[in-house]
Amino acid sequence: MQPEPSPDRERMLEAADLNFIEFNRHGARTTKGGRVHEEDGLVFFMPGHRFPVGFTGVMRTDSRVAPSEAIERAREFFAPQGQGYTHVLMRHRDDDLAEALEAAGVGALSDSPGMVCDRSLSDVATPSGVSIERVQEAAGVRAFGDISGTAYASLGMPAKFGPAHFADDASLLQPHITAVLARLDGAPVGGAMCLLSHGVAGIYWVGTLPEARGRGIAEACTRAATNAGFAALQASVMGEPIYRRMGYREVTRYPWYVVMP
Repeated sequence: MQPEPSPDRERMLEAADLNFIEFNRHGARTTKGGRVHEEDGLVFFMPGHRFPVGFTGVMRTDSRVAPSEAIERAREFFAPQGQGYTHVLMRHRDDDLAEALEAAGVGALSDSPGMVCDRSLSDVATPSGVSIERVQEAAGVRAFGDISGTAYASLGMPAKFGPAHFADDASLLQPHITAVLARLDGAPVGGAMCLLSHGVAGIYWVGTLPEARGRGIAEACTRAATNAGFAALQASVMGEPIYRRMGYREVTRYPWYVVMP
């Protein structure tokens, strides 16, 4: 059951949504051959690597766009390129679009909880042998991409897309981005990215190499990124228990409806 509407909750959800939309724009803008197209209440984003699940897709920026119009315009935009894509929904305002997609035979592949943390997190001891550093040069960007590719392969993303997504230094080395790397005995093993926009520190790309999991590395990276300000994220299955334990709370869901060519 959705919580009762309130002005504070509506403002919080709007800010989190706008940050998530900006994250998808950023991912497309900072990959070679990427494309962002936005008009009449829809934003289309397509990174250069064209991975169709989540990264290439469409979101409503205006909930007044009719579901049938959103579906048809997405088809018209992506079909000529033979490109699969994702309708990224915001459950608190896109239930009508979800119903239309399901009626059209498009099922939800993911239903990530949207979570927020509106306070600074207390300092905790860094796991033994682990150091946390900010990404500030090209080598750190490359390491972040390699870690992301390997870490997110556990969720079904081919490993090559992590390095491809962070091939351009501008993906992380910009004033509104804070990215951190975790090193275990000097070797990079984990990371997290924070994108600042609309008064929100959006937390993305939290990942740890499989062989380094179970040490608290993902939590350490998330804490470092979260304390940049009011934070929001869309949790993965692996990450959700960590975030809840840290103090994040669920406020909505973000379903992914994937259309393959």
